[in-house]
Amino acid sequence: MSRLFRDSRRDSATSSSSNGFAAPAAASAAPSALPSPFPDLGVPLSAAELREAAYEVLVAASRTTGGRPLTYIPQAGPASPAASVSSASSANSSSPSLQRSLTSAAASKMKKALGLKSSASSKGGSPGSGGGGAKAAPRRPATVGELMRVQMRVSEPADARIRRGLLRIAAGQLGRRAEAMVLPLEFLQQFKASDFPDPQEHEAWQARNLKLIEAGLLVHPFVPLNKSDSSAQRLRQIIRGAYDRPLETGKNSESMQVLRTAVMSLAGRSHDGTSDGCHWADGFPLNLHLYQMLLEACFDSDDSTVVDEIDEVLELLKKTWVILGINQMLHNLCFAWALFNHFVMSGQVDIELLSAAENQLVEVAKDAKTTKDPNYCKVLSSTLSSIMGWTEKRLLAYHEAFGASNIESMQGIVSIGVSAAKVLVEDISHEYRRRRKEVTDVACSRIETYIRSSLRTAFAQRMEEADSKRSSRNPTPVMCILAKDIGDLAIKEKNMYSPILKTWHPLASGVAVATLHSCFGNELKQFIAGLTELTPDTVQVLKSAEKLEKDLVNIAVEDSVDSDDGGKSLIREMPPYEAENAIANLAKVWIKERVDRLKGWVDRNLKQETWNPGANRDNFAPSSVEMLRIIGETLDAFFQLPIPMHPALLPDLTAGLDRSLQLYVSKAKSGCGSRNTFVPELPPLTRCEVGSKLLFKKKEKPQNPQHRVSQNGSTNGTDALGLPQLCVRLNTLQYIRSELENLEKKIKTCLRNVESAQADITDGLEVKFELCQAACQEGIQHLCETTAYKVTFYDLGHILWDILYVGDTASSRVELLLRELDPILETISGTVHIKVRNRAITALMKATFDGFLLVLLAGGPLRAFTCQDSQIIENDFRSLRDLFLADGDGLPEELVDKASSQVKNVLPLLRADSESLIERYKRMMAASASKGKLPLPPTTMHWSPNEPNTVLRVLCYRHDEAATRFLKKTYNLPKKL
Repeated sequence: MSRLFRDSRRDSATSSSSNGFAAPAAASAAPSALPSPFPDLGVPLSAAELREAAYEVLVAASRTTGGRPLTYIPQAGPASPAASVSSASSANSSSPSLQRSLTSAAASKMKKALGLKSSASSKGGSPGSGGGGAKAAPRRPATVGELMRVQMRVSEPADARIRRGLLRIAAGQLGRRAEAMVLPLEFLQQFKASDFPDPQEHEAWQARNLKLIEAGLLVHPFVPLNKSDSSAQRLRQIIRGAYDRPLETGKNSESMQVLRTAVMSLAGRSHDGTSDGCHWADGFPLNLHLYQMLLEACFDSDDSTVVDEIDEVLELLKKTWVILGINQMLHNLCFAWALFNHFVMSGQVDIELLSAAENQLVEVAKDAKTTKDPNYCKVLSSTLSSIMGWTEKRLLAYHEAFGASNIESMQGIVSIGVSAAKVLVEDISHEYRRRRKEVTDVACSRIETYIRSSLRTAFAQRMEEADSKRSSRNPTPVMCILAKDIGDLAIKEKNMYSPILKTWHPLASGVAVATLHSCFGNELKQFIAGLTELTPDTVQVLKSAEKLEKDLVNIAVEDSVDSDDGGKSLIREMPPYEAENAIANLAKVWIKERVDRLKGWVDRNLKQETWNPGANRDNFAPSSVEMLRIIGETLDAFFQLPIPMHPALLPDLTAGLDRSLQLYVSKAKSGCGSRNTFVPELPPLTRCEVGSKLLFKKKEKPQNPQHRVSQNGSTNGTDALGLPQLCVRLNTLQYIRSELENLEKKIKTCLRNVESAQADITDGLEVKFELCQAACQEGIQHLCETTAYKVTFYDLGHILWDILYVGDTASSRVELLLRELDPILETISGTVHIKVRNRAITALMKATFDGFLLVLLAGGPLRAFTCQDSQIIENDFRSLRDLFLADGDGLPEELVDKASSQVKNVLPLLRADSESLIERYKRMMAASASKGKLPLPPTTMHWSPNEPNTVLRVLCYRHDEAATRFLKKTYNLPKKL
């Protein structure tokens, strides 16, 4: 006996929690069955033992309460041992319930209520039939009793023993109802070891009954036990004693009398203190385990389908309710579980079982709202949690669980899962009751959870697949593959799953694509964050992302057309990928890198540029040619970028190139100085020494304090600031300016050829290198002036300051200056580009005229002029003008006249006598005189006969007594520096 208890306890973890649908020989649950939702019994009762006990309750509850003896008609052949025992009994004296003939399946009301079809037309055999082949189909049971025995897999000898025991009990307790008995106790008293084929079977049978008593009266009693209850203590001692040696059973056994006293004392207790029967099988959860075994009879043992005789079976099971403490609500719950469990056991292919479970769960939901019984709520919660756990395992990844082959089962599984969730949340959850004021759509919430979870899972799988798809044969970027796969997944979701899920969630497709949008968006952010340059693969990925986003948003918009907010909430959940912005940003980075590279090139190469006029035929710097080549290549590379926004980004590129060109032009003219660099400071004013025309002796070397060295140091014809080099700089700026128009044409041509450009945008686009244009214009003007003043006041400074009109005016005239200017003009004419040649010569002419005038007005004390010298000077100036006219081959006469107007206006002052000049000067200065004293007028360099400083300077260089005396008296000017 102890061995039997130990063996059965070893398997208690699985046996007491199984559903009991196992062959007696194997005694193990089918692999696909779900674990029982009912609490563990805590007593090592196997499924077979529970099944046999449940069958005993069924037979006892179904027996007649009349005076006629209970008989049994065997269904086996003559070889059965039980056949001879009961052959004398008549069928007419058997239990009416068990012996009722089976009805036609077509008449099943229960099947119709559950939505099940009759299987009689599709099945050739009966419940328990095995199929064709070499074996003949077993005979169909003729009565409900025989059907129940077959369905519950009770052997005929065991059935015969049960009925024999019940006959003996009925004979001794005539008229006593089954619910007033403790069946295990009664059976122990009716049978001895001699009633069994071998002692081991008797020991197992006795152990099973004692475990039932322990489970029903000690572990799960109908009325909770007091710790001090003596009957409970005695019963525990008796059962413990049975571990060591079997009980002596039988009617007159003393041990049985002790056992009976203890059992009946515990079984007779009730909640209200009145004895209304025996409570040994109605304690929770023992009653549910036993009833679940009985419900297994409703299903065909071969294929798990509901038997056609379901009406009769359920009518028979209802008779056990009073013994097991089952009511309609518990029956509905247990039956819903059984239906669902058998659907699972069918391999999820029997959609009728799923539909039946769904319909039965509707009744359970109604029941849940009408009772708050703690035991019922407990088992309701565990049962529905088990159902929901199974459904959610599939629905949280429904893309894996459901495909084209089994999609029809998804509707029912979703319905059951949602129904279970609603009952758990709305009728069991205390939290929900506390927050009932908040509007919570449980079904919608669960469906949204299923959608988001399943699509996240599916997205992760597509990511793994995308990695494996990329290879040398398929070099497509992984993110492009993923984008296409996600697009296909969205279409599959919309067409296959969303129509089902829309029953509970009106925006099922929208939620799905929003989830996919978010998942892909997270990956895209990481992808973009790792980008450092714009490559074809990068652009391909971002374009794929943009297409995917449009497809997903379109599905969301279509799905939410009829929603209350028009889908705004969903669209808010889908922030734009801004793939186009990402492409634009990368393109801007590309542009910046190219522009920065070009600026660096300008800095490096202009430091090495020699401005050599022999570098090429057109006499401009090779660096300018190279720079424009780089700019052309940059433009070609830009228009070859596979981006959709060339017109939008073109201004950024052209602005960068324009700044680079401006930098080149700026550096090309920098370091050359300006006109002020070469114009000397004017010497202090002096007066002439009258009495000697010869101002210095030949042996004296003339001083030249006015000569000013360039800021860049000494220069000659071969350095960077020589005349040829300055001419090359001029040509270079002119070359760049002329090429700007070609660049602008090239850009417009390229723009028309790119796919992303629209004709109206291209035609209206103004491409101007305005900074460079202005810089070239200003640079050419600057270089012309700088060159002219450098040549005049630096290169020819020795002639102007040391020779021209020094000493005797007639002997140091302008011919030497003209001879020096001639080759300079030839160099300019032969080197400078024709379009800027006249500007360069004009600038030289103006500089020369300015120099000529400075000699007359600020030549220092070595020069002195008389009125008679004026004619010589005028003739010299005429010769100087003629040099630039070149007999009509030089500058236009109008231009020369305009440039010489200042000199022409000043020359008449040289003809005027000193007295008239002094009067003229006094009139000019009268307004500024203070107490009869004339102030010294400021030097404005704006030489004019109406400007007092100009008149004063003519007087300073006048070799005349009146002029000298006036200057001495008025300003006390010295004769020498």
